[in-house]
Amino acid sequence: MVAFDVTTVGFMASVEMFEVWAPFAHDVRLLVDGAEHLMSRDDTRTGWWVLDPAVVTPRDGQRYAFRLFDGTDWSKPLPDPRSRAQPDGVHGTSQVVGADFDWTDESWSGLHLRGQLIYELHVGTFTDAGTFEGVVDKLDYLLGLGVTTIELMPVQPFGGMRNWGYDGVEWFAVQDSYGGPKGLKKLVDAAHNKGIAVILDVVYNHFGPDGNYNGSFGPYTTAGHTDWGDVVNLSGPGSDEVRAYILDAVRQWLDEFHLDGLRLDAVHAYDDRRAFSIMEEIRRVSDSVAEATGVPRTIIGETDQNDPRIVNDESVGGYGLSAQWLDDVHHCVHTLVSGERQAYYVDFGTVDILADTLRYAYRFRDTWSEYRRRTHGRPLDLDAIGPWRMITYTTTHDQTGNRAAGDRPSQYLSPAQQVLKAAVVLCSPFTPMLFMGEEFGARTPFPFFCSHTDEELNRLTREGRFHEFARLGWDPEDVPDPSAPATFESARLKWEFDRDQDEIFEAYQALIGLRERYGFARDDLREMTVDNSETWLTMSYDSPVPVVLACNFSDAPVTVPVGGELVYSFTNPQVTADSTTLEPWGFALLERAV
Repeated sequence: MVAFDVTTVGFMASVEMFEVWAPFAHDVRLLVDGAEHLMSRDDTRTGWWVLDPAVVTPRDGQRYAFRLFDGTDWSKPLPDPRSRAQPDGVHGTSQVVGADFDWTDESWSGLHLRGQLIYELHVGTFTDAGTFEGVVDKLDYLLGLGVTTIELMPVQPFGGMRNWGYDGVEWFAVQDSYGGPKGLKKLVDAAHNKGIAVILDVVYNHFGPDGNYNGSFGPYTTAGHTDWGDVVNLSGPGSDEVRAYILDAVRQWLDEFHLDGLRLDAVHAYDDRRAFSIMEEIRRVSDSVAEATGVPRTIIGETDQNDPRIVNDESVGGYGLSAQWLDDVHHCVHTLVSGERQAYYVDFGTVDILADTLRYAYRFRDTWSEYRRRTHGRPLDLDAIGPWRMITYTTTHDQTGNRAAGDRPSQYLSPAQQVLKAAVVLCSPFTPMLFMGEEFGARTPFPFFCSHTDEELNRLTREGRFHEFARLGWDPEDVPDPSAPATFESARLKWEFDRDQDEIFEAYQALIGLRERYGFARDDLREMTVDNSETWLTMSYDSPVPVVLACNFSDAPVTVPVGGELVYSFTNPQVTADSTTLEPWGFALLERAV
C-alpha cells in the first residue's frame, strides 16, 4: 500500500511511504525503480511492514511490487492488495496514483434517493468504445430519457479484458481498459455537471479467482465457500484489518472519487458474526462523508433474504442502509408475463401474489417458500421506512445474464408485454431501475462473460455454467462459452433503433415523465390502493390527483371496473366513466373524476 496523508475526509495527493499489511510473511521486500529494498516491521501496528521514506519516496506513476518470504522461499513479485492502479493487469506491478484531479462539480449538491430513476450499465458493453469516455458520450441520451442516477457494474480490475466485474481482486483500483482511476473521475465529474448521480457496484463477499494474491499476504479469506469463491474474513482472527480494507475502500470511492453511493453485491453472502455488522460500518462511513461534504450518499444492499434489518434503523436493530434491491416485484411481473415457473419462479405467477407484493414489498414474511422448502422472510414496515427505499426493476444484469443464453425479455416478449412490465415498475411507489437497453427493447443478449488469464479457470467456469443450467432444466447447448470473445461481443448494445424500438423508447420516456408528474414515489403505502382479479390489477392513488393504473396480465381482452380520462396507454383501450376494456397485455393510466 502507498499511504496518503489523510485530513478530515479524503486522500491528499502527498504520498508518504510504501507500506503493506502482510502478517503471514517472515520478511518483505519492495521492488521499485529496478531495485529491491528490505522492509521493516511496524512496531505500532500488528502485521504491517514499512519502508523508510528516506530510502525511497513514492512518486506519482511509479511502478512497484512486493516479494514475500514464507520462511523457506521468496515469492515472485506480487501486486499490492491496496493497489490504486494495475496498468498491466491483475498479475502485473502496481502503480502509485495520487488523488489530484481538476474537479469542476463544485455546484453539485447531490440527490436523495426518493424520486430518482436509476440506470444500471456495464461499462465494457454499453458503447462500442467500452470505456468511461463512451459513457460520458451517452449522458445527454440518458438525461433525455429521464435518468437521474447511473449505477455502474463493478469496475475493479479483473483477469483478462472481458468480465462482468464481479471477479475483481484489487478493491482500491479501477480497470485500466475502462480508463483507469482518472477515467472514472472524468465520468463522475461530467455526470454531476449534467445533474446525474453515479453509484458504483462493489463486491465485498468474495475475491475473483484470477489474480487474487491477497491470501499470500494475510487472512483476507477464511474457511467456507460462497457460490463465487472463498468467504471473506469478516469475523475471524485478523478481521479487523480486513474490515478496515473494505471501509477504507468505501471512503475512497465516496470521498476522493465523488461517487454518490455504492451498491453492495449479495450482502446475504457476508460471513459476518460480529456484534456490529460490516453494513452498519459502511453506512457510518457513508454518513461521515455526507456530513463532511454536504452531499448525500446512498448505500444499497442486494439481498434475497426478505430481511428488514437491511433498511431498518439502528434504533430498532437494523443496519440502516439507504435501500435494497427487491427481486420480488421482478419475479411477480416476469412470471405473469412470460409464463416461466422454473426454479425460484415457482413461488410466483399469479396476479394475487403481485398485488400482495405491491402492498408489502416482501413476497415472504415468515411464510412458506415452495422453492426453498421452508418458511422465509420477515414483515417489513413500509409505512415506517418509505416504499421508495425498495429498488425495483423489470430486469437486471442478473435476471438476464443468469439465463442460459443471456436472452433479454425483449428477445422473447412482444413490445406490449415489455411496456406492460415497465408500467408496473414505473408507476409503483418503489424506486425504479432500468437495465441498459431495456428502454428501447435491445435485442442483444447479455450473457455471462469472462476472460481469465488461466485457461483452466476458463474451463472450470465453462463447465460450471453448463452443469448449473442443466440442473435447472436448460439445454447445455444453449449456453454460450463465457470465455469466447464472441460471447462478449454479442452483449454490446446496438444503438440503431427500428420502428418497434423507437415506440418502446417513447413509451418508457412517457411513463418516466408521468411518474414524476404524478409523484408515484411515496413515503406511505396507505396512499395507494391495489385491487385485482385473476387476470387484471389496478393500482390507485388518491392524491395529489386521483389516478389509477389498470393492467391486463392475459392474452385475452378484459374489462376492468375503473374508468375516467385516459392519460396514457401503449395500446388502444376502450375507456368509459365506469370501466376500461384492455387489450391483451394492455394497460391504461387514467385520471378519475373527483
